[in-house]
Amino acid sequence: MVFRLLLLVMACGLSAAEATPYRIMAVGDSITQGGGKTFATYRIPLAAKLQAAGVRCEFVGSQKTEGSTVALWHEGYGGKNAEFLASILEAKLKAHPADVLMIQAGHNHFAEEKPVAGIVAAQRAMIATARRLNPKAIVFVAQVIPSGKLPKYSYIPELNVALAGLVKELHRPEQPVFLVDLATGFDPAKDTITDLVHPNAEGAEKIAQRWSEALTKVLR
Repeated sequence: MVFRLLLLVMACGLSAAEATPYRIMAVGDSITQGGGKTFATYRIPLAAKLQAAGVRCEFVGSQKTEGSTVALWHEGYGGKNAEFLASILEAKLKAHPADVLMIQAGHNHFAEEKPVAGIVAAQRAMIATARRLNPKAIVFVAQVIPSGKLPKYSYIPELNVALAGLVKELHRPEQPVFLVDLATGFDPAKDTITDLVHPNAEGAEKIAQRWSEALTKVLR
């Protein structure tokens, strides 16, 4: 346990003597989970960027990152959608309390399902859960990366507009919700592996940079 704590402290640029780092939980699908040797994991470069920026933090969750010398715990689940994440989040937050919630969920539906309303409702529920368990929780909601896998993911632009509306509705100074634009400038033809969905190294770097900019502005 002590060794794990030291690793997490090192990952976010803390000295062992520094107290009360932000506990960050990254919640999402396979893009949050990472693909081991199959596709890149944005949370590894994100941790390095937060460390370089002096953000005091540790990543929490029940899932361990493949391909990293540091655990970088998370709640990313390949093949799962926002509704699934909403159904498990309370138990995960009770087991692994967090001050900061990073939500990146919107894939794993089909356009013909007309899934936007359901995804937004699930994210609304996740925000409510985080606030109920920690009234001082800081929530970041990502506009998800576009996909070249069409028509399956043709609903993503509509979803991202709806997520911006959700953030505007729910944000308040004492319980902030921040929008993170992962979509602008992300090119599935250049930034994903051959499936046109999951990020390659360049795509993971773009995602990490956007998350880092958003988190650093608030958490420093």
